[in-house]
Amino acid sequence: MYLDKIEKEIIILIEKAGYSTEENTSLCLQGNDYVGFFKKRQKKVIICTNNAIKREGYKNLSRNDKESFERTAIHIKKAIRHEAVHVAQDCNNGKPLEMKKNLTMNKAKIHALKGSSMISGENEKEIQAYILEDKPKMIRKELKKYCI
Repeated sequence: MYLDKIEKEIIILIEKAGYSTEENTSLCLQGNDYVGFFKKRQKKVIICTNNAIKREGYKNLSRNDKESFERTAIHIKKAIRHEAVHVAQDCNNGKPLEMKKNLTMNKAKIHALKGSSMISGENEKEIQAYILEDKPKMIRKELKKYCI
């Protein structure tokens, strides 16, 4: 219910590439700040929908709360896109994607980048994922290029 057509296509491409997608696993219980994980060895993308709902305040489908629903949807879509970039990187022999060098990251993502880089230990790939999570068509193209 939170996804647009392109995120649904991205999930299909992830699964065609041999990766699974899961929602709200025990890994999500590490903290409400976590909305997505890429488990490289298990070839899994995990999306923590419940954490996004808690963070953005969208609690009741019957309540007409379009603003918090939209924030929640955006958070979930960006998590899917971000983790999809990691899938494409994995398909590229674990290396960052070969792309235009002039792409820049929104400065508002610096805090999230620090946390992600501490967990993954791969700053360059995290920067790329944060840059691309706002570019779903590019992610779809990169998944097709590297994984399919």
